[in-house]
Amino acid sequence: MASAADQMAQSISLANFAKATDLKKRLWFTVGALIVFRMLSYVPLPGIDPTALGVLSQQTSGGVLDFFNTFSGGSLSRMSLIALGVMPYITASIVVQLATSLSPQLAAIKKEGESGRKKLNQYTRYGTVLLTAIQGYFIAVGLEALGANQGVQAVIEPGMMFRINAVISLIGGTMFLMWLGEQITSRGIGNGVSLIIMAGIVAHLPTTLGNLLEGGRSGSMSPVTLIAIILAVVGLVLLICFMERAQRRILIQYPKRQTARGVQADRSHLPLKLNTAGVIPPIFASSLLLMPLTITQFAGNKVQGESWWGDLVLSLNQYLQHGSPVYMLLYAAGIIFFSFFYTAVVFNPEETAENLKRYGGFVPGIRPGKNTETYFDYVLTRITVIGAAYLTFICIVPEYLVSALSIPFYLGGTSLLIVVNVTMDTVTQIQSHLLAHQYGDLIKKAKLKGARTR
Repeated sequence: MASAADQMAQSISLANFAKATDLKKRLWFTVGALIVFRMLSYVPLPGIDPTALGVLSQQTSGGVLDFFNTFSGGSLSRMSLIALGVMPYITASIVVQLATSLSPQLAAIKKEGESGRKKLNQYTRYGTVLLTAIQGYFIAVGLEALGANQGVQAVIEPGMMFRINAVISLIGGTMFLMWLGEQITSRGIGNGVSLIIMAGIVAHLPTTLGNLLEGGRSGSMSPVTLIAIILAVVGLVLLICFMERAQRRILIQYPKRQTARGVQADRSHLPLKLNTAGVIPPIFASSLLLMPLTITQFAGNKVQGESWWGDLVLSLNQYLQHGSPVYMLLYAAGIIFFSFFYTAVVFNPEETAENLKRYGGFVPGIRPGKNTETYFDYVLTRITVIGAAYLTFICIVPEYLVSALSIPFYLGGTSLLIVVNVTMDTVTQIQSHLLAHQYGDLIKKAKLKGARTR
């Protein structure tokens, strides 16, 4: 039976949406920020010849950078100011979170509350600048060597000055996107960083669908294959929606108390999502793979394989190609690891058990305190295994099939997972704002009625 809140959420209409002034401001701010992001993706780095780069970018098509280029909405292939997107920021946040779990000093800073969170955010920003500078330098070196064999130069004036300008521009672009994501989170709707990644994927969607339909029209792809791809995408979307809403509800009981209806025992449920980590594991795994792959892909344009360094770079480029077994293995391992790691960050069994004990709540048949903590950890580990397997299946199997069958369709399971998950989260936040606005109207009406009866 639906609760009162669910019934009120179902009664939300466009009329209520029109009255929610604060929500409309947040939505317009989010849309405006995403438009700025898309405009920046077409601003090239200083010293780049866009025409020559467009011709030479075909050399790396079909590689692993196409996969990450989808996340940035084509910014990486155009070598725009935001070519690296928010991936360095995500990588830096991973490093800081891992260091917080391993270092007692950082763990103590985390427990300081708001001041500790600000310090860790500052460390994340420093790490973002460092990682962007490293990736930016290798990208600049690779761009200088790109097209040397064909007699076409992507860089107008190669040299140290171009490398410095490229590094500074990429740092500025990434830091601006990081700031823009934070502004969306605080002044808009949804998670800013996730929305920026989703906007890049959605911007690449028309091109992907156009290529797919063109393949069916030209006859390079059979109608059966085309229909199978469409059905597979619809099936994946339905599976993602089902799994993201799946929960393991733990019964929580509180001591009996005297009410107007007699002695009653309060009961509630502690909902544990099957996929507690959400879309974070694929994004974290992708960002960790992006840094070394960006370096090796662009450094591979400079080396000739005449030294151990050159042989190493060329070997990495070969073994880490998109769809290769090594790439799939590393990506799957990253997803599984971050599924457990981020779940442990989000849900603390010890803290939850202590809070229940403080307010008199308990799980029927389980002693409060340490036994409840052990029970929560046991249940969470079991459902995280299912959640990690689901994420790995969604992200790896479609990529493998596309690579093995040579299907020209680059909207893989990871992209679908991010788009569907972020959309569901954003819609949920919009419903929460509408629900809060509706409750506010009910409170105002109740106060007016109370004033009239006096």
